[in-house]
Amino acid sequence: MKKPVIAIFDVGKTNKKLFLFDEQYKIVFERSARFLEIEDEDGFPCENLESLRLSVFDSLHEVFRKSEFEIKAINFSTYGASFIYIDEDGRPLTPLYNYLKPFPEELKKKFYSKYGGEEQFSLQTASPVLGSLNSGMQLYRIKEERPELFKRIKYALHLPQYMSFLISGKFYTDITSIGCHTNLWDFAKNEYHDWVGEEGILPKLAPIIPSDEIIPATFPGNSYGVGSGLHDSSAALIPYLTSFQEAFVLISTGTWCISFNPFNTKPLVKSELQEDCLNYMQYKGRPIKASRLFAGHEHEVEIKRISEHFNQPTSKFRSMYFDPQFLNHLQDERNTVPFSSIDLSSFSSHSEAYHYLMMNIILQQKSSTDLVIDNSTVRRIFVDGGFSKNSIYMNLLAHVFPDLEVFAASMAQATALGTALAIHHSWNTKPIPSDLIELKYYTASNQRKVF
Repeated sequence: MKKPVIAIFDVGKTNKKLFLFDEQYKIVFERSARFLEIEDEDGFPCENLESLRLSVFDSLHEVFRKSEFEIKAINFSTYGASFIYIDEDGRPLTPLYNYLKPFPEELKKKFYSKYGGEEQFSLQTASPVLGSLNSGMQLYRIKEERPELFKRIKYALHLPQYMSFLISGKFYTDITSIGCHTNLWDFAKNEYHDWVGEEGILPKLAPIIPSDEIIPATFPGNSYGVGSGLHDSSAALIPYLTSFQEAFVLISTGTWCISFNPFNTKPLVKSELQEDCLNYMQYKGRPIKASRLFAGHEHEVEIKRISEHFNQPTSKFRSMYFDPQFLNHLQDERNTVPFSSIDLSSFSSHSEAYHYLMMNIILQQKSSTDLVIDNSTVRRIFVDGGFSKNSIYMNLLAHVFPDLEVFAASMAQATALGTALAIHHSWNTKPIPSDLIELKYYTASNQRKVF
């Protein structure tokens, strides 16, 4: 008998993956690909959209040939801030422009001066001023600089919805992409910002579909359902929202450490925006307050500096255990300045230097996470990603949040898993398992237990 499965395409900037999950949400098949970047018409690096498109079909043909699986549904999660501009026939009209591409300063000034200034506009849209990372600005730029191209655009689809279109043949917009620092959504009004209509952008945006709705497939000879696709950060939250009812904060750690509080629905204020707070939109359409810290990047840079100074391999730091004696040094004045400005010769060993780096990071992390806790009812903090495996980070975090329960969380492929869970009802006849997430509990007294 064939095993019922869901196929999930998880597209990152570097790795493009396909997973098959069974009804217990165990990964039963995995395929990974990487593509060399190409250049847009200005010579700026960008995604190879044609390779990505072909990979989707090649991967599906491969899994359809596997007689042991029956594909019941397909869904997609990808990185955000990336539009594909398609014509009436669904063909891309431009490259998939890189969200890191510089945005013209004069055009930015023209836009914000027209719509109330950077501060007011950012508060309305919960979008810090990020240039091309505000994907709505990419569309505005085309309208202003290339009006003939703008006229030919039938729809601007964020990347997850373009991938969904490849299989369903239908054009839709998803709120998790629209609601994430795009400059498009007015969070107070809970609708598109006025500028979207005034500039003629609105007709270029496909109808919004609920994130848990299923679209019939047009792929020949099959009857599975197709999800509309999700923004990856919103997808990674879904296993936690599914598994835990009590209020929590998730710190998702990687290059960026992003603190998500799905239970804080207060509007952003000026001071939060200045501290790199923004709103994401969860898959049920509710805003999530989030704060960002560039801590993973700082960690990588400073590890190299410490290892070179003390002539130690960088691998040594990845498994270093927490030494409680350093708790006494949290208030050291060296932790009040950027670690990059500290002379490493002031430390007696590589272990001391690394503990100070982590104390420095954790004090920044506390400030960042406090912004989203904001006197809410949160009682738990979950940490996933790279720092969840770092004994020093986790013990220090428990110490600076002594009144909260602090857990290191681990699961296989959180983003892909969340993308599958979003449409659970449409393909899976079994209840959602209660053991999706493995937790390790840390306390301020350095007691650890495994659940």
